[in-house]
Amino acid sequence: MAYTTEADLIDRYGERMLVLLTDRATPATGLIDSTVVAAAIEGAEAVIDGYLATRYALPLDSVPKLISEIAEAIAIWKLHPAAPDPKIEADYKTAMALLGDIASGKVRLEVAGVASAETGGTGARMTDRDRPFTEDNLKGFI
Repeated sequence: MAYTTEADLIDRYGERMLVLLTDRATPATGLIDSTVVAAAIEGAEAVIDGYLATRYALPLDSVPKLISEIAEAIAIWKLHPAAPDPKIEADYKTAMALLGDIASGKVRLEVAGVASAETGGTGARMTDRDRPFTEDNLKGFI
């Protein structure tokens, strides 16, 4: 399930910005290059999935608004071929911090398919090997 779409990016950032970021043709066409946008969205979704996979079963049944906003911030950041303006950079850093909080469990998403955070163990486990030095084979040394 897609976390964001080209239309979402247009709604949030405006068509003009997307044209400026994606129209890489010579001469410029003045149109949004949907292939470039799709690649940025795909990259953003891969980053998000990497973080969500630690806590949630993927694909998500529904996409929370928070994940859509994170996807938009990451995708627009990825579309910048050079350094983005400070607002885009700040939004990207906030999105990445939120993903870290989701992965660590500080922020919880209310979605179906939440994977158990348990490992199945009941606590610490130790596996001990045969001890090569015992009291019997160290007689005379101690």
